[in-house]
Formats: sequence, C-alpha cells, structure tokens
Amino acid sequence: MDQFPLFVTTAGRSILVVGGGEEAARKLRLVARTTAAVDVIAEAPGADLCAQCVGAVTLHRRAFSAADVQGRLFVVSAAGSPVDEAVAAAAQAAGVPVNVVDRPDLSTFLMPAIVDRDPVVVAIGSGGAAPVLAKSIRARIESLLPARLGALARFADSFRPAVKGTLPQAARRRFWEWVFAGPVAAAFLGGDEARARSTLIDRLNRAEAAADGPGLVQLVGVGPGDPDLLTFKALRAMQEADVVLIDALVSAEILECVRRDALRIDVGKRKDRHTLPQAEIERLMIDHARAGRRVVRLKGGDPFLFGRGGEEREHLLAAGVPVEVVPGISAAFGCAAATGIPLTHRDHAQGVTFVTGHAKADGGGPDWSCLAAANHTVVVYMGVGTAADTARSLIAAGRAAATPCAVVENGTRPDQRVLPATLATLGDTVAAAGIAGPALLIIGEVTAGVVAAAVPAARAAAL
Repeated sequence: MDQFPLFVTTAGRSILVVGGGEEAARKLRLVARTTAAVDVIAEAPGADLCAQCVGAVTLHRRAFSAADVQGRLFVVSAAGSPVDEAVAAAAQAAGVPVNVVDRPDLSTFLMPAIVDRDPVVVAIGSGGAAPVLAKSIRARIESLLPARLGALARFADSFRPAVKGTLPQAARRRFWEWVFAGPVAAAFLGGDEARARSTLIDRLNRAEAAADGPGLVQLVGVGPGDPDLLTFKALRAMQEADVVLIDALVSAEILECVRRDALRIDVGKRKDRHTLPQAEIERLMIDHARAGRRVVRLKGGDPFLFGRGGEEREHLLAAGVPVEVVPGISAAFGCAAATGIPLTHRDHAQGVTFVTGHAKADGGGPDWSCLAAANHTVVVYMGVGTAADTARSLIAAGRAAATPCAVVENGTRPDQRVLPATLATLGDTVAAAGIAGPALLIIGEVTAGVVAAAVPAARAAAL
C-alpha cells in the first residue's frame, strides 16, 4: 500500500482550509462534520463557503501566510496555483499533513470517499488513481448500510462494560457477532429499542451461564486458490475465527481474507516434509476448542475430497467437540473451469473418477483396470511424484499410450500453468517441468484440445 488508512482523533484539534471556491466549500463540508475547530482562509470567499462558516468554523478574509499551518492536525488547500504550492511547502516544512485538491504530487495524504454513520465511518481510497471509482464504491456501500447503524453502535457501546465484566474475551466477540447479526440489531434498526434491549440482556444472562462450554471447529474448504471462488460461508468462518490452522495448499490471497488478529498455525503437509503429525493437528483443534475458541481448519479444495476431513471430523466428535464442515470448490472443478477442460463430455467422456497419488502405506492403489477404459476421465490429486507410475499402470491395464493428458499447476491462480502430454510422455513431462506448486493430473480424451493447441504453439516457438 502506498497510503495506509487510519482514523485520527479530531477533538481538541484544529484544521485549516485554504481557498474560497467550490472545491474548498466541498472539502469544508466534509471536515466541518468533525469535532475539530476549523479555520478557513480565503481572500474572496464564495457564498456557499460563507454559509458554512458557523459554529466551530471561522472564516478569515485574507491572504494565506506560512505561519497559518502551525499546530494544525492537517491542512486542506483548494485555492489554486500558486497559493496551493505555497500551502504545500509551508505544511511539509512544518511537518503537518497536507492535501491539495487534485494535486497528489503536492499532497502528503489523500482525502477518501466517506460513508458516515457516526461513529461508524467507512473510508474508501484509490490512491489517487481513480477517485470516481472510489465514489462509485461509496454509493454502493451507502445503499447497504442502514441509516441507524451509528445509533446501533452507540446502543451497543452502552452495554460494553456489562459484557466485559460478564464474559471471557473469546465469548465476548461471539456475543457481539450475535448482537449485530441477529434479533437485537434487527429490532433496533426497526425502531424497537425496548425489544432490542430486553433481547440483549436475556442473551447476556444465558451466555454467562454457558461461557465455559466448548468452542467450535470448522473444517473449511477454500478451493484451489482463487479467493473469488470462496463461498460466503467460508469467508464468514474465516472472519469469525479465533484460531486458524493453515493447510499447505492455501494460497496467500486466501489468507488475506482471514481475520487479522486470529492466531495462525501452519500445519501444512508438503512433499517429504510434514510440519506437524496428523495426531498433533487433531490435538491442537481439540485443545483450542475445549478452551472455548472458534477454530477454523483451512483446507485447499474441499475437506471431504482427499482432505482428511472425514478422519478429523471423527476424532473431533469422539472428543466431544462440536464440528462443522464447510465445503469448498474442489481443485478438479476449479482447474476444469480455469483451463476450459470439461471433466465429462457427451462425445469424449461419460464418467470421471477422482483418485489420489498417495495411497495409505498399508493399502493398495486404485483398481487401474476399472480406470483404463476409453472415454473416461481420471483426475489424479497429489500425483506429481507418482505420475510416471500412474501412466505405466494405466497403459498396462489397457489404456492407450496416446491418451491425451494435462498437468495443471497452480490452477485458478495468476501463475497457473497447463502442460500437455500423453500417457506415454506424462512421466517425462512432469519430471522436466520442475513443478513446485500444487498440481493436478487430468487424463482422458477431454484434454485433447489442450494437446492439440500445444502442437502449433510449440512449432511457432521453434521458428
């Protein structure tokens, strides 16, 4: 970020606005809503600006002087050249933040588009690149936020001492989430403050009695990596978590959606390197949940498709810990959509089977004879290290060596890579590619278009 958003306290401070025209009046209308004293300096103030100079806003009909910036919380200038340059120079020399309207080159801070539901304030910035876009976003947010939202915040604030004195920290956050998403907020925003008050108090009394109960573990599938493929439920779970256990396949973009003050624990399993044994992962989830925390176990793809979600759910339930599974878009579906490879097709594949390249140490692999039929798609998860063995097994079972294949690395992500191959060349293709990210093998006639497209591309590259 080139600009860091923050909120500054205006009570007891002073703000300076320089200029008397329409732009100055517009900025004054914004800063006059603060609790600061505002001084306006303008040699020829317009009628709109003069009408706003009441109460804590004082108009000075004179030229700007460099001494005017001293002691200000910040300065806004909309006087035009050369006054704007003089204001910017004086403010920067005095170490006072300054905004010059439509001159980011002279400004040390930018004015955001603001949605005001005091004390709830939303500020939208574009770094000066697209102020009209920021205003468009503001208009959308304005339509979403109830007019009485600020009053609801003040209503909740009146109960903060009681809630703090009644509930432990983790329970307090969940209590307030219930307040703002449930019947209390609905009643208050609907104008029935008495019902909102009685509902809140009743819930608080019941929450105190249940404060020592177990927390919750959510096994959350976050898809193959593109944050736009998150479900609403997954995003909500990530924002409400106290503790987050992170799988190795979870992308950095997905992690940006996690609540920032949640405890994050890397438990990812990587090829030949397991950060934590599975038993330790399960113990962590149980211990944190028994301490009353909301635990989210982030899993790439879907928890119940080669994600060990079934095993973890069984262990949690056996330990008496409440558990919820939040499904995610599997890597197969995400990669299929991102690459344009259909998993089934009336002309090419009447079925699809998902298999894993890593079977249990004491168990056998897939029944390759069932997977060797033509016009059937085989999708191999975690199959990079065993790609050559997979290809040999399918060929030995009767699948044609010329069967087209595709290797999809980092599917749905900006660095997605699609490697065409056939069963005969699959092992060598994977070995030569130096695959470092998560990858999926798609085997079958549905990938023929990828292979066909690669041939002229390779010829063109050779010319």
